[in-house]
Amino acid sequence: MKTIDELLAEGVAGKRVFVRADLNVPLSGTTITDDGRIRAVQPTVEKLAAAGARVVVASHLGRPKGAPDPAFSLAPAAARLGELIGADVAFATDTVGESARATVAALTDGKVAVIENLRFNPGETSKDDAERGAFADQLAELADVYVGDGFGAVHRKHASVFDLPARLPHAAGDLIATEVGVLKKLTEDVERPYAVVLGGSKVSDKLGVIDHLLERADRILIGGGMAYTFLKAQGHEVGSSLLQEDQIPAVLEYLKRAEEKGVEFVLPVDVVVSAQFPDLGTKAPTEHRTVAADAIPAGFMGLDNGPETNKLYASKLADAVTVFWNGPMGVFEHPDYAEGTRAVAQALVDSQGFSVVGGGDSAAAVRILGFDENAFGHISTGGGASLEYLEGKTLPGLAALED
Repeated sequence: MKTIDELLAEGVAGKRVFVRADLNVPLSGTTITDDGRIRAVQPTVEKLAAAGARVVVASHLGRPKGAPDPAFSLAPAAARLGELIGADVAFATDTVGESARATVAALTDGKVAVIENLRFNPGETSKDDAERGAFADQLAELADVYVGDGFGAVHRKHASVFDLPARLPHAAGDLIATEVGVLKKLTEDVERPYAVVLGGSKVSDKLGVIDHLLERADRILIGGGMAYTFLKAQGHEVGSSLLQEDQIPAVLEYLKRAEEKGVEFVLPVDVVVSAQFPDLGTKAPTEHRTVAADAIPAGFMGLDNGPETNKLYASKLADAVTVFWNGPMGVFEHPDYAEGTRAVAQALVDSQGFSVVGGGDSAAAVRILGFDENAFGHISTGGGASLEYLEGKTLPGLAALED
């Protein structure tokens, strides 16, 4: 896999360099609520611009239906990128149409443009190879060189991620190189004890990574909505908590394998419950209480880890040399149910080990809860991509960058 520094050594001045970034930032209207993914690609953009490249940045945002949708425009991301790099960033209002062609043609050496959301074109995500390839051909007309730096999308077999690199000289950006280097630390010659914290809503989203980590981790801590399927599998009533009953057989199998392999599974011992899901818009205070994890009342749902669980999890992370965390411990967006997630984040900060926050909601949580990003070993930009890498899957976007 060619690095961006090797590409720069060959010379990029005057060349149109297509940077497949991940600008899939959360928006409230047109306001970006977390610009972490834009800041993550900033060094690659600045490095190329400083070398005289004509930089064409492209990305998806959200899940539009293959047609333009103002709610998913990349215009706010383009404006924020310009603020970060301290230079004007041109914006094309389409992907491969008249605006994109004119905007790219107008670029001069060292200047940057962003084209509109790639998913406004159905060819980007098409499962039909020919349709996807046709869109990649159109994108290739906008560039001379390809740099893949959107780690959050490398697990997708999409035109700009998988097909376009085959049509242009290509290299991996600094972000992808960093992400892959970190993930290798979690899969190859891992320093132990190795602790994994998994949260989020659904067990089904994490089945593959749990299966893979049972061969590698020393202890696995479970929280969030997925914990209630584990508790139910152990015979406990979980009230109206989130539950995937169809996953109970798989959970029982994992618990059995963990015991056989000496992998410690850690589940909540107490939880914060409420009779109603909180309003995440107003964040109005709710009626809630803490109960033992094996005594959730009927009609109540678990929404966060309780204080004893927070202490337990902190103790299980204190001596870890390597920690991977993916998924919040509760409904962290509401202040009544943020303490479990805050406690895990604080435990990683306090740990002397190498800590990796696995993207997605976990990365958003550490920022929303006010943690210094530099206090963690690494904060990934790709939740789904990180998980699939840890599952041992081949990621199309990484495979496409290999020579």
